[in-house]
Amino acid sequence: MHSIHIENCTAKFGDAFYLENINWTLEPNQHWLITGCNGSGKSALATLLAGAGKLSDGAVSGLPAHVELVSFEVQRELIARELKKDDADILDVIAVGTPVREILLEDSEHYPNFDQALLDRLISQFRLEHLLERSFRKLSTGETRKMLLLRALARKPALLVLDEPFDGLDVDAAALLQTLLSEQIQHSAIVLVLNRFDEMPDFITHIAYVDKGQLHHCVDKNDEQAYAELYQLLHIKTSELEIPPATGDRPPALNPDEPLVRLTNARIAYGDEVVFEGLNWSIEPGQHWQLSGPNGSGKTCLLNLITGDHPQCYTNNIFVFGMQRGSGESIWQIKQYIGYVSTALQWEYRTSTSVRNVIISGCLDSIGLYQKPTDEQIRLADQWLELLGMADRPHQPFNQLSFGDQRLLLIARAMVKHPTLLILDEPCLGLDDINRQLVLALIEKICAGSETTVLYVNHHAEDRINGIRHYQKLGAA
Repeated sequence: MHSIHIENCTAKFGDAFYLENINWTLEPNQHWLITGCNGSGKSALATLLAGAGKLSDGAVSGLPAHVELVSFEVQRELIARELKKDDADILDVIAVGTPVREILLEDSEHYPNFDQALLDRLISQFRLEHLLERSFRKLSTGETRKMLLLRALARKPALLVLDEPFDGLDVDAAALLQTLLSEQIQHSAIVLVLNRFDEMPDFITHIAYVDKGQLHHCVDKNDEQAYAELYQLLHIKTSELEIPPATGDRPPALNPDEPLVRLTNARIAYGDEVVFEGLNWSIEPGQHWQLSGPNGSGKTCLLNLITGDHPQCYTNNIFVFGMQRGSGESIWQIKQYIGYVSTALQWEYRTSTSVRNVIISGCLDSIGLYQKPTDEQIRLADQWLELLGMADRPHQPFNQLSFGDQRLLLIARAMVKHPTLLILDEPCLGLDDINRQLVLALIEKICAGSETTVLYVNHHAEDRINGIRHYQKLGAA
């Protein structure tokens, strides 16, 4: 790859975000890490290298012909493209979706360095052979991320841009990706967007720090003093946190002598493919749990059994919140006791409602807000916005926020009613260190209280919560 020059660039992304006066040079044999707080513009800078953004000033020169970008946005767009096929239902046609194999080989003829043998090896290393004929939209979050990463690596582009490539991957998959990227530098210049410094590969040579749409620092990783100062900047921790009180509307009280959740010999299977079986698990009030397991082991399926969002919940023996599943209870009777955060919820939450109304919607268990909020609900929402550092933008549309800020807001939405059971499915996904520490501190305070029981799903050992002392691990898929 030749040198890439970004000179005095101002570029617009979406309706309102700008990168301003960017000056940046990427030399051959350099591999960069882009970092910064949520909403700072680091993802926008990465996509600028992929040809995105509407330039109003300056110039970008030296970009290679083949640039490959993998990001949450690319993943979301591909999933959205597949979901559009559901429109075929209107015509009484069953939409089966695009097979994974076709997604992996898509446009491969346009990449002169595409390596089929490498792709086959990667599929084998990640043990994904059984997914090749499955519809892409039926994959888990981690599985879709793996497929896009494998496709990008097999294309061997001159420039490979990866936005949070390790998020959503289990520990083994993340370690394997680290090794593969170290091999990839023989073929590609690599630019990574990362919130976690502890995930930074050894081959990274330079770090770019972005804040408020401007490139503030470009640091040679071998410059120990400059590196230490930047590291300190990104690890500021929030202290003296106070959680706003619960909303006034509370669901009926539960029997404290009964478990919140009890599953007896739970089983999930699709035809002959068994996800898990023989699972016996009880969650008692005030008993905080961490759920772990590799991608595809059934963590999300298990959560959906509890929430009632899985079709096989009625073929299983499940007791939730004083009710035996299948005894005539409604899904809303169950969900009034639950707060929930997941990547899938974030993709579903595609409304243009304001950030304040997103939090208020947590009081009503709705996606969007369809009734006039009470004064108390507005007051509580504003307290959460103050806690999250968003007090100055209560009316900003949710869909204009960065991925990390959206996640923070959805966590506040889940916590606002102090639910009986708070389910956090990878709550730190996509968050920078500052916001990650904020979220972890909030969860610890919830665990320290007596109102809410926490069920926490994560892949990162360092993100353990002090108040969690019970662990459930699902086996390999």
